[in-house]
Amino acid sequence: MATTLRVALAGGGTGGHLYPAIAVAEALKERRPDAEFLFFGTSGKIEARVVPAKGYPFASIWISGFHRSLRPGNLLFPVKVVVSLWQSWRALGRFRPLVVVGTGGYVCGPVLAVASWMGIPTVVHESNAYPGMTTRLLASRVDRLLVSFEDTKRWLSPTDHVTVVGTPVRKGLGTADRSAARAQFGLDAARATVLIVGGSLGASSINRTVAASAEAIRAAGLQLIWQTGRTDEADLTERFGKAGVGRVTGFIEDMDAAYAAADLVVARAGASTLAELTAIGKASVLVPYPHAAADHQTKNARSMEAAGAAIVVPDKDVMERLAPEVLKLANDPARRREMELAARQLGKPRAADTIAEMVLDLL
Repeated sequence: MATTLRVALAGGGTGGHLYPAIAVAEALKERRPDAEFLFFGTSGKIEARVVPAKGYPFASIWISGFHRSLRPGNLLFPVKVVVSLWQSWRALGRFRPLVVVGTGGYVCGPVLAVASWMGIPTVVHESNAYPGMTTRLLASRVDRLLVSFEDTKRWLSPTDHVTVVGTPVRKGLGTADRSAARAQFGLDAARATVLIVGGSLGASSINRTVAASAEAIRAAGLQLIWQTGRTDEADLTERFGKAGVGRVTGFIEDMDAAYAAADLVVARAGASTLAELTAIGKASVLVPYPHAAADHQTKNARSMEAAGAAIVVPDKDVMERLAPEVLKLANDPARRREMELAARQLGKPRAADTIAEMVLDLL
């Protein structure tokens, strides 16, 4: 009788770390319906809500990131490390996984470290072009290190166990119908459409710029699908919801439809966002979040720009440059097609399947 496949997954703090882990679990479940999973995360972050809602067991550990600036919270960090190592050891001992998969972020640190001490095979996936501190610390310990960008290798040592696989994206991405999607958002089927998305919380600098440029955008014949985020939702929907600029909403539930309706995307440069843009082949203007750890979003965005798949506008220049770049690209379909092709060439829509197969091969 075959041994039940038990897989522990560690990744959280942000959706960019969590959703790739969920995608890998789904891909493994397709191959091994008997598989059992245990997700590790923290109690106050997105994973504590999303993982149980998807029906997966969840183990909470007491860990957080270490801030580079002096903060009182850093004084607790050594205590959190010790406690989280003990919590990880206890949970792994009870679950007895055959393999542990981490998808980046501070949650991975204690879980993968304990797994390696226990002799359990380990896999880490790093979505960002510049690997986080946790990934760099684990690089010499894990059995397989999987990355999304070729550039990432130069920050890692050793590299003989490093493979470029891309970032896992959800199943069904890119299958929505364009005409139906535009109808769903109440848009004109014939007008060029720009999707503005700064993440689930929005992006204040992008929102301010779009608000200041809304009349010029409308006058140019463009329409928007504008995700404002919850913070700016009330103000911006009241000001622009009926101003003829398109669809203005705090949060987009159906991102597949939003992508399908759009000719051009304006977004931050988180790894999951870029994985989706390359998987479906969308031209984009990227405004990296300037306070991301080690400025990793800028490194992500520059990798896209170097391949011809995106234009990068630094956050400090967004008020002066964003609207002109959007208007120029929106009126240049030939350039957009070139960028779409470049994005598709970067895309790895089967990343979750590839990782699942590598995990099974490791066993």
